[in-house]
Amino acid sequence: MLAELPGWALEGDGKRVAKTYEFKNFHETMEFVNALAWVVHREDHHPDLHLSYKHCRVVFWTHTVGGVSENDLICAAKIDALVKA
Repeated sequence: MLAELPGWALEGDGKRVAKTYEFKNFHETMEFVNALAWVVHREDHHPDLHLSYKHCRVVFWTHTVGGVSENDLICAAKIDALVKA
């Protein structure tokens, strides 16, 4: 399933999946973060976020399985859909 998510990669010995999104400015970055917050709240599956002026790095992993779950990849796909819309 990861092969179908361009830009997402395993890290941390395969225990996390991450992607960095780039934007034109801080305003666009925050628009993305706010939309992401709504999606992950509805999914009840919250990533780690690392923000800067034009970037947002999103990292998913599932504590209960100690690594990447199918739900992480489903949420990753939903987050990708935000920037395609």
